[in-house]
Amino acid sequence: MLSAYSFETFVIELLRVHAESQAKPFDSRAKFRTGAPREIFMPDGFAPQGFDDFHGPVIVECYLSLSRQNFSRKLNLLQGVARAALSHAEVRPPVTLLFITDQLVDLDEFEPIVRSSGKDDSAIEVVIWGKAELNQVSGQHPEVSEHIVGNLLSMRVRSVLKNKEPDWRTERGSRVSKLAERFSTGQFSLFLGAGVSSSAGMPDWNSLLNALFVTYLTEDVEAKNDGAAQSILELVKRMNALDGPSALVSARYLRKGIAGNSADGRDFTGAIRKALYGLRKQNWLIDSPLIRVLVELCIPRRSGALVRSVITYNFDDLFERQLQAKSIPHKAVYSQTASVEVDDLPVYHVHGFIPEKASPYDGLDDATLVFAEEGYHQIYTDAYHWSNLVQLSALRDSTCLMVGLSMADPNLRRLLEISNRGVNEPRHFAFMKRMTVDSFVYDEVDNGKKKQILPDLDAAETFLENHHALTEVLMNELGVTVLWYEGYDEIPTILNEVGFPARAK
Repeated sequence: MLSAYSFETFVIELLRVHAESQAKPFDSRAKFRTGAPREIFMPDGFAPQGFDDFHGPVIVECYLSLSRQNFSRKLNLLQGVARAALSHAEVRPPVTLLFITDQLVDLDEFEPIVRSSGKDDSAIEVVIWGKAELNQVSGQHPEVSEHIVGNLLSMRVRSVLKNKEPDWRTERGSRVSKLAERFSTGQFSLFLGAGVSSSAGMPDWNSLLNALFVTYLTEDVEAKNDGAAQSILELVKRMNALDGPSALVSARYLRKGIAGNSADGRDFTGAIRKALYGLRKQNWLIDSPLIRVLVELCIPRRSGALVRSVITYNFDDLFERQLQAKSIPHKAVYSQTASVEVDDLPVYHVHGFIPEKASPYDGLDDATLVFAEEGYHQIYTDAYHWSNLVQLSALRDSTCLMVGLSMADPNLRRLLEISNRGVNEPRHFAFMKRMTVDSFVYDEVDNGKKKQILPDLDAAETFLENHHALTEVLMNELGVTVLWYEGYDEIPTILNEVGFPARAK
């Protein structure tokens, strides 16, 4: 299925060739003032000398699916852009606002919107192209059209590289401003991954698996002492280094080994609880700066709660503890039977919930535990599993911010792709760690020294630029805008800018 970004790439590349065949320039990097102070707008395309029967400048906007709401909102913006452009002597009327969509267009549906927005302004013309007009242009350049279709991804990457700011932090600043604007609307959800819990000293996945291996294997060791456990840990690390099986396969192996034939799996859950909280770095703040600011985003404002739900992939209860400390009404949801009061913030544990103390929570034995291979198979194949439904609901009905996630989970990517069908621009945001040239080129060796692994620094820098551009394109295809960071301590600062701009200054 054609995505909004693929459609935009096809149209803009086709129009560029079409305009240039008439000796007319076409620009996909044009920037305009909107009429608002310091606000800059970049249309999808701009033909300063027009083309075909358009004798003046043409501003192009592409929509895979053009709704009345999108059309009205963008039309008001583009009319402001056109009026600002017409204030310059070099821009002569008429300015055409060309909307292009991949659907059959009923012009009567949009005519009232154009009329009410000021159609009597003869200096600005509004035109809508649908499938018929686009096919007509494509038919004039069949070989070019075929080439574009076969190279959409590479063209999109080149477009990102060509249009990017010299400093990626500048681009991140504009994205953070857009995120803050979305947050203020109140239709907002948080998606939290392992990076959030690890900021408070919780173990990573590999450390947890290794600890469970030790728990399992020490059952066969008569002298259950620290020396035996340490010896087994070294054996486990060596096996992983040589065999390197899938983490999910390892988890399934462990679940079978620890739980045995136990039907309810309590032994396995108990082993996870003991390892999970036992391995936490006790000298780290349990209410880390990252957890604190995420919880503060959940505090209701005078106008009501801005964060409608929290989706977490973590087993632990660290987030709930901080919500409790801030007296924020909430409900941990870990099974399909749970009900949430209207004033409570739902915290959905879609991969399972293993609080340090089980007594305050009811029905933990019914919780979905997605730890091993079979758990992933269950939610991946059951489209109506409650955890899939709550994630889809958040992805479809709100702007979602993803923190501490690698964005590699196949089920999350599948749900993102489903929720993004027919959507014209990314609605969601994800923090992703940006690889530096230094960490890419050098390896850490003994005594804090570094060893250069890649000899060509320029080639490495170019490769990383392409890698980051490709990552952005692929995430955009899923409806996600990337917020890059290099150090984890940057994330709380950025979140303060989003939720508390006065405090961040």
